[in-house]
Amino acid sequence: MRFLVLGAGLQGSACTFDLLGQDDVDGVTVADRRPDLLAGYVPEDPRLERIEADFGDHRAIAELMQPYDVVLSAAPYYFNGPLAAAAVEAGCHFGDLGGNSEIARRQIELDARAREAGRAIMPELGLAPGMINILAADGIRRLDRADSVRMYVGGLPQHPVPPLNYQVVYSLEGMLDYVTTPSVVLRDGAITEVVALSELESIEFADIGTLEAFHTAGGASLLPWEHEDRIPELAYKTLRYPGHARLLRAIRDLGLVDDDAIDVKGQSVVPRDAFIACVTPKLRRPGEPDLVALRVIAEGERGGEATTITYDVVDRADEATGVSAMERTTGYTLSIAGLFMGRGAVAAGAAPAYRTMPFDPYVEELARRGIRVDVSEE
Repeated sequence: MRFLVLGAGLQGSACTFDLLGQDDVDGVTVADRRPDLLAGYVPEDPRLERIEADFGDHRAIAELMQPYDVVLSAAPYYFNGPLAAAAVEAGCHFGDLGGNSEIARRQIELDARAREAGRAIMPELGLAPGMINILAADGIRRLDRADSVRMYVGGLPQHPVPPLNYQVVYSLEGMLDYVTTPSVVLRDGAITEVVALSELESIEFADIGTLEAFHTAGGASLLPWEHEDRIPELAYKTLRYPGHARLLRAIRDLGLVDDDAIDVKGQSVVPRDAFIACVTPKLRRPGEPDLVALRVIAEGERGGEATTITYDVVDRADEATGVSAMERTTGYTLSIAGLFMGRGAVAAGAAPAYRTMPFDPYVEELARRGIRVDVSEE
């Protein structure tokens, strides 16, 4: 199999690292405007090639894709719609990290073309959206009737530093999108929008302690629309150390992350751009180990009995290799899906990952990489 990985950032690096660890991978090409940004833990390997590319140049990208079996996008989410279309045009399997439900919906409209080409298109293959939805969908399938599905996930520093007790483990721009956009949930079976950073609750993890959970956008993927009028309650929340949401609400409500330019001493300044430039050096702490905490709770009925199925994942940075927990859970989900597509384990067509990812093999592949999914039933 030959892979094209688009994006040399954190997740593209983790995806590439994992692909190069597989015996049946013949080659991996990493394309980016700055392919030199590939993380230092990615080994020098004769199968690895780095090339410069502009993701916005549709014709050039489609031509670039043609020699490859699988294209995996770790590019910014707004490129993923055109990239998926280019992959179908080039006759490649395609997966991406997702992050925008409307783009994912447009990608699924490529289903007929993908089936005709005999290729799979799997949007939203990260952690959330991605792993969290794959686990939630499995919980729904295990129940005769699902009454409630609650999804929680967070990327956290193992050694939190005030005031936010947070470190950048993926795009800060993407994180700000999630906390400034309404979250889509199901309430009484109806699509409902709720304000991001709202409805705090406490969640306990045995080996972490108390975390706070609050609504953010994007993590539920297309599950709310798919299960409208079928599941009464469905929601996704982000996990952070206590006190984080209160500070972020103040930052948001003061307009410090607004998108509209303002005049500052005669200069046009976008508050969000200035905020990102100011805080990124303080929140990006290379070498500081992180962790990922995830929980899915699916409640309903099976065999006439009330049943609760819980999925727990706690993963920590691999300090031996330098791959962070966020990179492992996100980038490895992308690479595992790419391997499944390349090996013919995913049906042709375009569908969300939670519909087409082979569940048991996926969990087994995570376990091979040291990421354990604990499933319990009551």
